[in-house]
Amino acid sequence: MSTNARKNERRSKKARRRLTVVILALVVVVGVIIAIVTVNKNSNSDAKGAAQPTTALQESSGSSGADSQAPVVERATTDNPQILAQLDYVNTYWQDYNDDYGVITGNDCVNFTSQSLLQRGWNMDDEWWSDGPSDAFEYSSPWVSSTAFRDYIDESGRATALTDDQRDQVKLGDVVQFDWDNSGDRDHTAVVTRIERSGDTISIYYGGHTDNTDFRSVDWAITENHPGATAYYWSIPE
Repeated sequence: MSTNARKNERRSKKARRRLTVVILALVVVVGVIIAIVTVNKNSNSDAKGAAQPTTALQESSGSSGADSQAPVVERATTDNPQILAQLDYVNTYWQDYNDDYGVITGNDCVNFTSQSLLQRGWNMDDEWWSDGPSDAFEYSSPWVSSTAFRDYIDESGRATALTDDQRDQVKLGDVVQFDWDNSGDRDHTAVVTRIERSGDTISIYYGGHTDNTDFRSVDWAITENHPGATAYYWSIPE
């Protein structure tokens, strides 16, 4: 082989090597580009995937919030000083009895209700009265008996009778009475201490003695404590 031929062959080999290096370099560059594109796609996909639950949660929260939002509860209030004095008396002595009055053991509900009405401004009369504390305690039947109290209020006209279907007319400080066995008499008497309205629902709570309580639900009393019992009210003029 001539000298020129050898030189040409060497040049050709060098050219091929350079071409190979260039091709390999291009392959590497292309690979890097593909890798970068793939990573970016995966990142975008992950970001979208992460965003979707957040959006769904927000929408769900909004929908759930609208559906499960607690109804507005309106609680009755009064600025009548006489009623406030009555309620304050009930809240003070529903559990710690007032020593100024005697106690009817096991049946003190009307006695306590009567005491609260004195704080409201009522005056005793010949039919409704008590005298003396503790062992010297004397009283009329309407002062201590639920049924006698009902008859006295009805005859005296000091309050207006309401049924449980007339809850919208019941006020703080009114008197609630119960007929536990629907026999026609009255078995328990207390004072209305809280009234809550939520939509069309009116919930009434009472305080009193004999099974001492300050805020007991009328609904609980006539459905769970005494299932099937009936509640009545006496609406007292302000």
